Amino acid sequence: MEREERRATRTVFVTTARRAARGGVLWGVIFGALVASSATTYVAAFPNAASRAVLLVTIQGNRGFEALFGTIHGIDTVAGYTAYKTLYSMIILGAIWGLLTSTRLLRGEEDAGRWELYLSGRTTRGGAAAQAAAGLGVGVVILWFLTGLIAAGAGADPKVHIGVGAAFFLAAAGAASGAMFMAIGMLIGQLAANRHEANLIGAAVLAGSYLVRMVADSAPELGWLRWASPFGWIEELHPLTGSDVIAFVPIVVLVLIFGSVAVAVASRRDLGAGAIAGRDAPPPHTLLLGGEAGLTLRLTRPAILAWLAALAVTGLVFGLVAEAAGSAMQMTNGFQQVIQRLGGAAAGVASYLGFVFVLAAGLVAIAVAGQIAAARNEEAAGHLDNLLVRPVARWRWLGFRLLVGAALVVVASALVGVTAWIGAASQHTGVTFIELVKAGLNVSPPAIFVLGIGGLVFGLWPRAAIGAVYGLVVWSFLVETLSAIFDSNHWLRDTSPVLHIAPVPATDPNWAAAAWLIGLGLVAALTGMAAFGRRDLVGA
Repeated sequence: MEREERRATRTVFVTTARRAARGGVLWGVIFGALVASSATTYVAAFPNAASRAVLLVTIQGNRGFEALFGTIHGIDTVAGYTAYKTLYSMIILGAIWGLLTSTRLLRGEEDAGRWELYLSGRTTRGGAAAQAAAGLGVGVVILWFLTGLIAAGAGADPKVHIGVGAAFFLAAAGAASGAMFMAIGMLIGQLAANRHEANLIGAAVLAGSYLVRMVADSAPELGWLRWASPFGWIEELHPLTGSDVIAFVPIVVLVLIFGSVAVAVASRRDLGAGAIAGRDAPPPHTLLLGGEAGLTLRLTRPAILAWLAALAVTGLVFGLVAEAAGSAMQMTNGFQQVIQRLGGAAAGVASYLGFVFVLAAGLVAIAVAGQIAAARNEEAAGHLDNLLVRPVARWRWLGFRLLVGAALVVVASALVGVTAWIGAASQHTGVTFIELVKAGLNVSPPAIFVLGIGGLVFGLWPRAAIGAVYGLVVWSFLVETLSAIFDSNHWLRDTSPVLHIAPVPATDPNWAAAAWLIGLGLVAALTGMAAFGRRDLVGA
């Protein structure tokens, strides 16, 4: 009896921790793979001091790069390059994950009416919020540990030589972003009228933090502004290039204060209320609610727009650095060997662009994996039941979901090519618009294949869909990294969808491989749609 009572008192913590841990595992593996890939690729592309010195001269001190990615330190070393290449990716993605996770597991549960069930048990409003905060902390710890573990494993290579302590310090810098925006999301969720408004306010805070940090890094005399931004605090940690722990002080203070205030506000306000009052009778918004396709677009619109913006910026950066990076890499035999292993032949700027567009294929695959995760979460939360009791064919619902995902792939891929051309044209690289649009579209077949496999697993074994689709993406990154460094067996290379495309514009597209990937993805998607029409809905 006492054991059951103790279990009842910590229900909120256990439930929140389990759900936050899933995201922590996923992003911990992705962040760790990102660090390992960057470090090992640098060793292969710049194997000696001469090639690294050329890279240092072409990139170090470039204010445009530093405004986008933070100050650059020691880029002629494995550690410095790895920090430069990965830190801001982890910071931005960690912040988005932390914000959305906290608002979903607190305010989102309250808006859905499930928080009332928690409070009908042996807990108080403040106690439940405190338990939820502790559960969110479990997700952050798992993110930190997996990122550090994988980074330390890659750092054990004598050529990489990143120590265990340094690897976990870098992981802590990435996890700090998630922790801060979890605390920010908790507090905003208590103040806002609903989760939607909390996400909008949180997104504004995130964007403001990034813009303040950009201004700080745009000129040396403005460097003091970094202390006015949570992202600037993480940058001041200097992971792998100095490891200054003093910047953890404001990070810890923010997490403790915002978390404590959120718990205090939760203990005093009524359920469904918010300090920032919403309109009692907001006007109806019926746009895109005329059918399955419109509903799918409306539900996935925020994620789609976020990914399109992120990939557009990625393509622009690819183009902006193409001239400098291509010149540096042309002088290194190691990088030419990497391109040859990936199937390329050209040198210089085209070689660099071919390499990074193969990496972009993995990013587009991550974006489309999120569409499968969204579909599964809609079923697991019980929202799909309310739709399918109406005259809506199951195959049509899933078909439109997959069709929207495929459209995201094509638009995002083309956008990467267009923005890469804009950046490359500004540097007078000589690479044409048609070449880069072709390179952008060339990255879409692997993502369409991943989308089809995700639809197949969702139709046959829904609880495994998210793990399967993200696992396939992570495995593709891993095999891609190994293949760039070693002359790996072709059977291993064939297990990665990304490695079936050619590194355009360093070579011509492999149209046959692209057709196979798209065809297999289509067959898998159709099979998944048929299977979904015959199975029962499966909850969380």
